[in-house]
Amino acid sequence: MNNSDMTGNAFAPSRRGVLKGAAAIGAAGLILPHTTTSAAAQTRGGTFRIGIGHGSTTDSLDPGLWEHLYVQTFGQARHNYLIEVGADGQLVPEIAESWSSSDGQTWVFAIRQGINFHSGKAVTAADVVASINHHRGDDSTSVVKPLLAAITDVRADGNNVVVTLEAPNGDLPYLMTDYHVPVLPSADGKVDANTTDGCGGYIVESYEHGVQATLNRNPNYWKSDRAWFDRIELVSILDPAARLNALITGEVDLIDQVDPATIGMLESRGVARILSISGNAHYGFPMDSRQAPYSDNNVRLALKYALDRQAMVDVILGGHGTVANDNPIGPANRYFHAEMEAKTYDPDKARYYLQQAGLSSLDVTISAADAAFSGAVDAGAMFSETARAAGINMTVDRVPNDGYWSNVWLNPNGNTPFCATYWGGRAVEDHMFTTAYAAGADWNESFWNNERFNELLVTARSEINEDLRREMYHEMQQLVSFEGSTIIPMYNNYVMALSNKIATPERISSNWNFDGFRCVERWWTA
Repeated sequence: MNNSDMTGNAFAPSRRGVLKGAAAIGAAGLILPHTTTSAAAQTRGGTFRIGIGHGSTTDSLDPGLWEHLYVQTFGQARHNYLIEVGADGQLVPEIAESWSSSDGQTWVFAIRQGINFHSGKAVTAADVVASINHHRGDDSTSVVKPLLAAITDVRADGNNVVVTLEAPNGDLPYLMTDYHVPVLPSADGKVDANTTDGCGGYIVESYEHGVQATLNRNPNYWKSDRAWFDRIELVSILDPAARLNALITGEVDLIDQVDPATIGMLESRGVARILSISGNAHYGFPMDSRQAPYSDNNVRLALKYALDRQAMVDVILGGHGTVANDNPIGPANRYFHAEMEAKTYDPDKARYYLQQAGLSSLDVTISAADAAFSGAVDAGAMFSETARAAGINMTVDRVPNDGYWSNVWLNPNGNTPFCATYWGGRAVEDHMFTTAYAAGADWNESFWNNERFNELLVTARSEINEDLRREMYHEMQQLVSFEGSTIIPMYNNYVMALSNKIATPERISSNWNFDGFRCVERWWTA
């Protein structure tokens, strides 16, 4: 079996194309010329302390419910997955040492032997089957349940796992890299989703939801060239100023969501360096399409033309990003629709769409906290200023950072229908669309339901003609941009600040923050 291609049928070119698309993702990553990947430079030992601008006391150990960087990084420290996305965007064997398909519909994953969980139990094909099934079935509460809905059967065949789909999908290996789907220990066909056991590079010593986590290196880790630190300490620091101060005073070695206004000061002090990595991450403002006035697409278009995207990139991101066109598919994606009509700040056009909705003015409230993204409250204020010229009176409701993702986002109480959000982007279009835009998806944050989009979503997965598939994904991006319920003004770089005491590989992944969440096992003490 071969994990870089499929053989013997017309589906193979599509698979090769997927890998070519992944290479483009890697090309967008940050290459650091002053660092090295040579084994001689990588030293074992030390403690890696990370200050993260996310975390909540309502967090869960259940990977099917993970939703932000704190739990994502904690998960990558203690778990392995079937497949890893390498720093160059290529798929890398992990628990699955190889995978193949002759038709794109039935996939065979060969499970690596000789790997043990921290408890000592051997990792088996049965564990993989149970880990995938945790996200399937009527009783599953996993947010990636829609992502895996096309799977009709998962079974163990000796040391192999056979996955059958309802239709061909060349992107399935990428879906198996999703951070919600680690391989967990099982018993009687079920996993304990709340276990701290795993087979990754670090063993949990202590953990407090949304507060801190401490892990020690797994002495029996099967990867001899990973997990360099003796100890990992994660701490949730929601306040940007406190997070920055923790880095300056040496309490932590790495922080996320660096305020662009502080970059010059940090660099002048010489205690840390800035890592700014472009990819498909984006910041946005979802509107609950079930509620008036957001149920009217004319209102949604009015709001989309009432903000100055370039100004947000310049001020909120400090230039560390690019303008977005209400499109969650970014320039690093394979089927990015670069030719789509661009929206610019146009108060007259915004007024026109208000009139189409039968309105002469509009009063709305946007809920924001810097827990959503660094500068979210200021972005809301900027939005409010530019919208005024279009007859839109926007009140910015600054809500608490703590509990933002459980109390505000996804509008759990029905009283925050317009708010701030961030997304890490996804390696392939189907992954992004199925997770956040498919009708009924748990993370469809705007509750959008478009019949044509949903039809194309299913059809595009199994289309083997590259030109037709591209046309479908372009149409889907057009629908999301001009009829969707989420305003996406900017693609944000992942901007981190890293202590000079920590070394990194030459290339840092752009598929997720923190080197694809894997800084804990890819980086080392300088």
